[in-house]
Order: sequence, then C-alpha cells, then structure tokens
Amino acid sequence: MANTAEKRHSGRLRRQRRVRKKIHGTAERPRLAVFRSNKHLSAQLIDDDAGRTIASASSLEAEFRKSGSGSTVEAATRVGKAVAQRAKQAGVTKVVYDRGGFLYHGRIAAAAQAAREEGLEF
Repeated sequence: MANTAEKRHSGRLRRQRRVRKKIHGTAERPRLAVFRSNKHLSAQLIDDDAGRTIASASSLEAEFRKSGSGSTVEAATRVGKAVAQRAKQAGVTKVVYDRGGFLYHGRIAAAAQAAREEGLEF
C-alpha cells in the first residue's frame, strides 16, 4: 500500500478498536456491524456473548448484484432494509450500531437510516 493508504487504513482500525471497547452486542440487543469496501457494503447482526451472527446482508448477494453497483448510497439502503427485515424474522427489534471505524456519512449513514425505517431501534 502507498503511505497515504496505509495511514488511512491504520487510522480506521484504530477508530474501530476504540469503538469496539464501548460497544458490545447481546442476544437481546445484538451489534449491527457495517463494513464498507470500495465496491460493496455488508452488515451483520452479531451476538458477542455467544460469538455468532444472527442475520446478515451484503451487496455481494445475487439479488443485490442484479440491481446495480454495490458502492452507492442506494445499494447501502437496500442492504440496510434487508438486514432489518432479516433481524425481525429472527425476533430482534433493538440493536447497537457499530460503524466499524468509518465516518457516519454516506453509505454508512444510509444503511443505518434504512434499518431504522424498517423498524430497528438503535
């Protein structure tokens, strides 16, 4: 990686560790972790006590790949709605939001807003 890219990556990992110290998902209130890459976005509900994923959604899934690029705000909105619907099916209504060291802006904020609109409480 170039020097600038290394700094950005290590800064994000520092922010992620700092956030993870304070955020912990349980069975009643799992952690909604969002990861953003240059091309895709993924979200998963994690029960940190049991160490398992309750529900997940990603722009890599076939149904989302058909509808265009995974690197847009619209794709993040679709992923947020999908993970919220799958959470409801699993019986989860309240979550703790984990932005993963990313700024709460753009695709990260769009996924959170879509999940809220679908009925998840943060």
